[in-house]
Parts: sequence; structure tokens; C-alpha cells
Amino acid sequence: MTTENKRKFICDKAKQSSIPDNEKILWSIHAVRKLRVEGLRKSAVEASLRSCELIEDYHTEGRPLPDCLVLGFMSGEPIHIVVAIDEENDRILIVTVYRPLPERWKNDWKRRKKRI
Repeated sequence: MTTENKRKFICDKAKQSSIPDNEKILWSIHAVRKLRVEGLRKSAVEASLRSCELIEDYHTEGRPLPDCLVLGFMSGEPIHIVVAIDEENDRILIVTVYRPLPERWKNDWKRRKKRI
């Protein structure tokens, strides 16, 4: 699956998940815990996935599902979400979610700052 196809798959599942009784987004226990730590709402994170941008595509070796890091926005604030793609079951899994820190990310929130 190409990077653009992954992004479209994620956006489509987020849009389809809003239809009652059509759950296309699963959440890991870690991601649910991160919601509380970061002070985020599940519905707002899911809404941000509808127009997210894929910023890092991870290697599939040693991983049960292909996953990637996406950038979304909630009320103008950036949010990073690691999403695993379960194409076989037509759904996505939120692995983790967090607010990117300015000291670790460049101003566009898409590129990591180099460590010294």
C-alpha cells in the first residue's frame, strides 16, 4: 500500500466510523491512557483523522500491521497519531496519540528536530 493510499484509507475509515453501528476505529489500551494524560477527547481525535496528513511511514518488519504517524488538528492545535492499518478487516487501530512538543518538532509539526 502506498503512502497516499494509507492516508486515504485512514481518512475513509474515520469518515465511515461516524455512521452509527459502523465502528472502523479501534483503540489500543495505551492510546486510551494517552487520551487522559494528554487531556484529549476520543471524538476530537477521530474527527482529526478525517483530514490527516501522513508524515512518517514505518517499516513493516516485526510489526503485525503496517502503521504510520499522521498529523491532525483539533481546534487548530496539532496532534500526532500512530495508526495501524488493518486492511483485511477494513479498519484502523489507534496505537498512540500525543500533542507534539515544539522542542522536538519543527514549526510545521511534520519534521523532527535533529538531536545534538
